[in-house]
Parts: sequence; structure tokens; C-alpha cells
Amino acid sequence: MEIIVANESHFKYAQIISDTITESAKVRGTGIARRTPEYIIKRLQNGNAIIALDGDKFAGFCYIEVWGNKDFVANSGLIVHPDYRNQGLAKEIKKAVFNLSRKKFPDAKIFGITTGLAVMKMNYELGYKPVTFSELTDDPEFWKGCQTCKNFDILTRTEKKMCLCTGMLHDPKAQKQKTEKVNKKAFKRLKSIKESLFLKKKQK
Repeated sequence: MEIIVANESHFKYAQIISDTITESAKVRGTGIARRTPEYIIKRLQNGNAIIALDGDKFAGFCYIEVWGNKDFVANSGLIVHPDYRNQGLAKEIKKAVFNLSRKKFPDAKIFGITTGLAVMKMNYELGYKPVTFSELTDDPEFWKGCQTCKNFDILTRTEKKMCLCTGMLHDPKAQKQKTEKVNKKAFKRLKSIKESLFLKKKQK
């Protein structure tokens, strides 16, 4: 398995990356914003993406987006092809894109929003902490990317203050704290509370 920084030679994988993200959203029934092949190509050509390949076969992907005059970067679109899931590949890709972010943007705060418990756990182990959306970028272009998510109406109703996603942030300037054991139950409870709060309101 090869996990490398993507470039223009990987444009041919744009369609399968887009399709894999879309299919994953359908299977999981969670809010994952759609990403067109054209959108993926732009991320492949600027050296801000990680791709995993098994020979010539696409295995996984994640990319970096830059916001707020390079004050913030997001690691987004983490996806693993169904043929390569449950092998620890997502964690390796996540580490690779995180290290690439730290190398290219050493002073930037790294953040993400996700409904996935597995991603929350990976983020936590890399030094992220759960934060309110107000602590993330206020760049309207970032939040515009949520428009294709099925839960966008929740984000709109709360004036971008809350959604089913949990915001997580790694601040390189913050004082290093002792690493604590990941509390899976706490993440599950947080997700459960949000779903109960917002989805019930939506159904009324």
C-alpha cells in the first residue's frame, strides 16, 4: 500500500473518489457533503491531498483546505474504498494528511467537523479537542461547502452555531497537555444528544 501526496497524475481517480464519498454517505445515512470530480481535481493539483493506492487501485483519500488567510486549515473528505476498510487505512491516511498540514502550514489551526465516531477518535488521538463552531473559521466559503449535506437545514436554523457534526480543533500554539485516554462513551453520548435534539425538531 502506498500513501503519498497527490498530484496531477492522480486526476484519473477523481471520479472514483467522488463516487466513493457519495456512496459512503448513502450507506451510513450520515451527513457527508457531496464532492464533484471537478472539486476533487482542484484538490489533487495543489499538493494539498493524500491518496492511498494499492498498485493502480484507489484505496483512500483525504485533502487539506486553507481558510482565513492561512490561519485555519481543514482536513476534509477522508474516505476509504469499501475493499480496503477495517484494515486501519483511514488512520494512516489521517496521520499523513495531518503531518502534511503541519509541514505546509505550521502556524495554522487544524480543524474538522464530523459525525463519525471513528474520525472523532482519530482526531482526539492526534491532539484535537471538541470545540464550539464559533472557535472554527468564520470563512463563509467553508460553510457553503455544507450546502450539499442533508443536515444543512439544521446548520441554518442554528445560525451556524450547532449541527449534528462535532467541531474539533488542533491548535499548535496551545500548551501541550498530557494525553488522555479516549472516552468513546462521551463521544457517543454527544452524538446521541445532538441527534435527539435536532432530528426531533426537524420531524415536528
